[in-house]
Amino acid sequence: MKPFIYNQLPSRVVFGVGALDDLPREITALGAQRALVLSTPEQKAQAEDVARRLGERCAGVFPRAVMHVPIETAREAREEAKRLGADCAIAIGGGSTTGLGKAIALDSGLPIIAIPTTYAGSEMTPVYGLTEGGIKKTGRDARVIPKTVIYDPALTLTLPIGLSVTSAINAIAHAVEGFYVQDANPVTSLMAEEGIRAFADGLRRLVRNPQDLDARSDCLYGACLCGAVFGTVGGALHHKLCHTLGGTWNLPHAETHTVVLPHATAYNAAAAPEAMARIARALGTTDAAQGLFDLAQSLGAPVALRDIGMPGDALDRAADLAAQSPYWNPRPIERAGLRKLLDDAWHGRRPA
Repeated sequence: MKPFIYNQLPSRVVFGVGALDDLPREITALGAQRALVLSTPEQKAQAEDVARRLGERCAGVFPRAVMHVPIETAREAREEAKRLGADCAIAIGGGSTTGLGKAIALDSGLPIIAIPTTYAGSEMTPVYGLTEGGIKKTGRDARVIPKTVIYDPALTLTLPIGLSVTSAINAIAHAVEGFYVQDANPVTSLMAEEGIRAFADGLRRLVRNPQDLDARSDCLYGACLCGAVFGTVGGALHHKLCHTLGGTWNLPHAETHTVVLPHATAYNAAAAPEAMARIARALGTTDAAQGLFDLAQSLGAPVALRDIGMPGDALDRAADLAAQSPYWNPRPIERAGLRKLLDDAWHGRRPA
């Protein structure tokens, strides 16, 4: 076996149907007294339900989280937490809300409790992103990792099937790249394969019955595993492309990951054959890139960038931006190859 280094993330995970009932106990375990509850405008009702559960321990509700975490929103939320005297924050929702919590923690050190209601997996990572002047910048900092993550599958029952699928494939992307990034290791590779398997099985059942709580549980379990992989070993070309496209053209985050993933996987296929074999095995198919495309298509997810708002005349600029300061990748980053990848993704072609 090759030598490797594995860093364990310092997160506490509480998983199970009804786990939301444990929230007051988890606040006490942090040594906190007053929590600011964060959400998107669309999930304000869930945030207010959390506030009611907390009673006097709720400092307030900030329901203004938005996609890609604009720096102006992050500053506003930090000031609100300070004004209300909050000593912790609770982020209920998907990656946008978790990202806002991370932005607060980055500068203030405020401990975050994440309550995911999607399958994106951001809550298990030290990765944060902030968008300023139309450019999304990302970083890694241990201060932003939520101290506690409460996974309650019942909270995902109302997640629309389309968003369920795309947020899940967003999380699968974390595991896919976890196999072949520079600091990949046997421990995270085990989690990656199991996470992809759990998602592939759970999603196929979920589209048949969106109220299948066991299928929802499998998907949330997959989210936890895939998020932990990304949090430990990071990403490569796929994540660079999605950060570039999403931050610059304000594309929907999960849908962008869903569309780009098969093509980024195909780009790296020849350079990472062992990874491709394990991805294909987890999906129950023979080709990793085609299997990812077919999974998305069979579940009714978007498979073309043109269908999620990417202008066709912006592909050259996208290739130029993605080629600047590239993440480490098993196959060298070639501008011509990136341009072809983006063209295939824009048209929604099945990887060859």
